[in-house]
Amino acid sequence: DNVPLDDEKTFELLAAGKMTGVFQLESRVAQSTSRSLKTKTFEDIVALVALIRPGPLGAGMHNEFTDRATGRKEIEYLHKDLKGILSETYGVILYQEQVMQIAEKISAFELNEADELRKAMGKKIPKVMEKQREKFKQGAVKNGYSEQFAIELFDQIAYFAGYGFNKSHSVPYSLLAYQTAYLKANYPAEYLAACLTAVKRDKDRTA
Repeated sequence: DNVPLDDEKTFELLAAGKMTGVFQLESRVAQSTSRSLKTKTFEDIVALVALIRPGPLGAGMHNEFTDRATGRKEIEYLHKDLKGILSETYGVILYQEQVMQIAEKISAFELNEADELRKAMGKKIPKVMEKQREKFKQGAVKNGYSEQFAIELFDQIAYFAGYGFNKSHSVPYSLLAYQTAYLKANYPAEYLAACLTAVKRDKDRTA
């Protein structure tokens, strides 16, 4: 539990995509995304865990994210006021908590209202979405933003929110992923022996 979260060997292993036996990040797409991202910080792992879900992958968010993170694509924000919320994810709305923060900042939603918005976006019920769109737009205009910006932002949030992952889920997953990667990077023989022992009755996994 006390391993340092900035171990060089661990990040070399993750950036190289050598993640067989690493919790949550064993899949081919996780390995290729980690190589593309050149994973170098704990926050990168948190993002990686959130990006490799079916929704974000289907929407191509993993490519957009890694392109922005590595400078292959310019980081853009719809408004400078979003920078404080989205800078850690390079302008991409990745976490459900970011949806709530945006609603709070731009449209002056109370946190319970922002949570209702998050739930509505996850379910995508047209009637409920229309009601939330109107409320979001009115709140933003009242807060001094243009109506056009409010509509554009709501549409962008609605697109990403359906795929958003809870950061509060992603962080503990990432800690376990990091700890297993740390063991693999620093004690490869012992760690792989333990992995093999754990799956010894499963011929496919052993292979």
